[in-house]
Amino acid sequence: MLKGIIFDFDGVIAQSVKVKTDAFALIYKPYGKEIVNKVINHHIENGGVSRFEKIKFYHENFLKVPITVNEISKLADDFSKIVLKKVIASAYVPGAIEYINNCYKKYMLFISTGTPTNEIKKILKIRNINKYFTNVYGSPQNKSKHIDQIKIKYKLQSNELKFFGDSYSDLYAAKKARVNFILVRNKHNDKLSSNFDGESIKNFREFL
Repeated sequence: MLKGIIFDFDGVIAQSVKVKTDAFALIYKPYGKEIVNKVINHHIENGGVSRFEKIKFYHENFLKVPITVNEISKLADDFSKIVLKKVIASAYVPGAIEYINNCYKKYMLFISTGTPTNEIKKILKIRNINKYFTNVYGSPQNKSKHIDQIKIKYKLQSNELKFFGDSYSDLYAAKKARVNFILVRNKHNDKLSSNFDGESIKNFREFL
């Protein structure tokens, strides 16, 4: 019996994936078009991974330069300043808020995102949808840790949960925890959508 539903945020609840892509492009623009293209491609293929991990990866693997924890934090702060207002203003994925409104009194609802926990809580509060969620999980912990914590804290079994996500990180976390995964297809995850043979939806209007 279903008792809890886990949602990613960007691309699942809000149409905000491009906001993050554009922010990474802006941050790495000084390093040239080739680096920007590498960053964008990696970011799109690794949705749901925290910006801290990505920044470290881009500097060490694409720029071939070391980066300190303080430098990562500074770039992550710059990233946050670029995206926050735009994410808050992003349109909902069609049917998402109606589906959440229909479900939150029946099930425990959770957010699992690569966005820093404090930032996603701020976004949910300003959008006035924080009331729907039993708990909210963001970085620095990854999504596998999120699911583990949800199962332990709320005494839930894997078969009592389902996870709506749009990225490989969502899929891997759900598979590792043996939680039912539903892919939310969008124009930013064509590669995953074409290779995925499980349950998928275009948007939440399919449930309304």
